[in-house]
Amino acid sequence: MKLWLILIILSPIAYFIVNRSVKDKTTTPVWLCWLVIMLPSFIWTTWTYFVGEEQPLPLLVFLIPLISCTFLYGWLVQRGKPTKANQKAEPALEKIQQPAIAPMVTNNPPPRPIDSQEETTLRNCFPWNIYYLQNIDYRPQAIFCRGKLKTIPEKAYDEIKENVEQAFGDRFFLIFQESLKGKPFFALVPNPEAKAAEEGKLHHDLRRGFAITMFLITLLTTTVAGASIDGTSFEELLSNPGTLIQGFTYSLPLLLIIALQKFSHYFVAAYYEIRTTLPYFIPFPFLLDSFSVGTLGAIVQRKSPIPHRKALFDTAIVGSLSGLIIIVPALIWGLSLSEVVPLEESSMFNIQAQDPRLSFLLSLLAKLALGSALTAEMGIQLHPLATAGCVGLFITAINLMPIGQLDGGHIIHAVFGQKTAIAVGQVTRILALLFALIHPYFWIWTIIMWLIPLIDQPALNDVTELDNQRDLCGLIALALLIVIILPLPDAVGNLLNI
Repeated sequence: MKLWLILIILSPIAYFIVNRSVKDKTTTPVWLCWLVIMLPSFIWTTWTYFVGEEQPLPLLVFLIPLISCTFLYGWLVQRGKPTKANQKAEPALEKIQQPAIAPMVTNNPPPRPIDSQEETTLRNCFPWNIYYLQNIDYRPQAIFCRGKLKTIPEKAYDEIKENVEQAFGDRFFLIFQESLKGKPFFALVPNPEAKAAEEGKLHHDLRRGFAITMFLITLLTTTVAGASIDGTSFEELLSNPGTLIQGFTYSLPLLLIIALQKFSHYFVAAYYEIRTTLPYFIPFPFLLDSFSVGTLGAIVQRKSPIPHRKALFDTAIVGSLSGLIIIVPALIWGLSLSEVVPLEESSMFNIQAQDPRLSFLLSLLAKLALGSALTAEMGIQLHPLATAGCVGLFITAINLMPIGQLDGGHIIHAVFGQKTAIAVGQVTRILALLFALIHPYFWIWTIIMWLIPLIDQPALNDVTELDNQRDLCGLIALALLIVIILPLPDAVGNLLNI
């Protein structure tokens, strides 16, 4: 009964998320996409109801619905996308331009027509020795200005941006990108904030209240999850709410990790004058005891474009890596308080009885904390503090994946450019699929990667490259992702006797 109650609570939340994700991208009914997403949960809950909660969920019963419904969801979304015949009514943008600019302007009205005098003013914004303007192309989403770059990208963008702002005020965002052929172009996109300044204070107050409410709900769900780690049943929590206190050992460090990551995003964005919301924590009541983490992390929504690739890189890398300040000490301390158990009692999907060899980094930290007590035949019964560190490490790894609008995707985009970032994301998906065929543990990462879109929203100045120091930091961040998600190699395991 408890599982069905939780499923009923989660269903409208899932519908809201699916509706926001697909309503503007496909003609496939939202209810059908929602049904496919929820189908694995229905199957698992029904299985548990008839077999009993004491029986562990078989691996195939877990994987087959999850994998098949994931690909079915992707097929439904892709099948419902507008066909090329339907898209002929509007002039098509270049292949790399349309997905890059469209997320910024999907819900905005077409730009106001500019008369001949305004067009002359626009042309005067492009000095011939900075950017030799050859033609102006009017589209529903934007006004494209194409020509030849005559100086370094950063100088060109700064000067032309200043000229456009002096001529048109805050009427347009100025975007600077490279075409598929590598030729820089400018685009003027309508600024949706130009008319919404008066509503900002009210919306800000509402968002603040929503953020606080979501945090309090997440604190409750993670505390309940933390109490369940010590074996406290759901019925015992209802009969004696005082037992929730023991769940703080898990919930407080986990929420502190997530808060540090997301507020780092928030403050770095504020430094670059990027408007964002407060962090929104995402509660997640558990369906299965082995997945009682209580939260799906938190999100920070941007309300204004990113000015340049430097800002894109800094917000991504600071936000994703700042949590390690707490994660590493929490893991070492929590692992030292954990109990070593025979490996057969561990489970790949049970974070409270963990095989540390599933992660290279976790293996090293476990050996550092437990020493000779951890051998090749042993697993770890995780202390709640160590469980919080593992969940924090899992969230960090997800954020560092080099795909789409995740932090890792932002880092790749900022270092190599958007076109390369899309290619890297696709290669990452394929490699994850190959690893999953070798090691079942990797199916979790593979499914997550294939659910995330490859396209990342561009910065306004998406042409100026980063400095060498940031390039190096980006490569180090990706190396960290590898040591988190890859299993411990047998040769290293034999060397460490684990």
